[in-house]
Amino acid sequence: MKHTEKMLLLSILFMFMLLAGRMYYTQSIAYVFLAWNTVLAVIPLAISRWLKPGETPGLRNMLLLSAWLLFFPNAPYLLTDLFHFRAKPPVPAWFDLFLLATAAWNGLLLGMVSLMQVEQFLAAGFKRRTVHICVAFVSLLCGYGIYIGRFMRFNSWDVITAPYDLLQSMAAHFIHPFRHAEVWLFTALFAAMFSLFYFTLKILRTHTLC
Repeated sequence: MKHTEKMLLLSILFMFMLLAGRMYYTQSIAYVFLAWNTVLAVIPLAISRWLKPGETPGLRNMLLLSAWLLFFPNAPYLLTDLFHFRAKPPVPAWFDLFLLATAAWNGLLLGMVSLMQVEQFLAAGFKRRTVHICVAFVSLLCGYGIYIGRFMRFNSWDVITAPYDLLQSMAAHFIHPFRHAEVWLFTALFAAMFSLFYFTLKILRTHTLC
């Protein structure tokens, strides 16, 4: 296991510790959804670890990339769980803020580390500019996926379990884009924010701070 993944594991365990402590103290399951969302956020990282730089994009790798792209929005989706923050006595508001912020941070890092592994795989077979375009496109798809997940309540597995409803909803966004301006504004802003975070992390990894 890489050092980055070890730190991610520690951060995830810390979040689960906060959640377990809250549940024990309150005898309630408030915020238990963070546990499931975190499990879903780990899936794209688990998939991207199977991609080996230098391998040809055969059928196996194409299937892995497709599965990764399907589940990838589940990682940064944890950022939107901050919407659930409310003061819920007797737990101090600052404790719940720590809990939600830690979960959001984990989701963001899980997504970025996973994307780095995919980028490393693509860099072995494509030009640098092409890879950067792919990263930008993935960021846009991620923002769109998070929107339809958070606000339209679709899940990754709805591609299989409810494909008609999903495609019908998505088609409306493309056929009448101006009627769904909020969808595209959210998508663009999230992609821009995620890209800034992502490339900042890459710079921090490759340059020594003074």
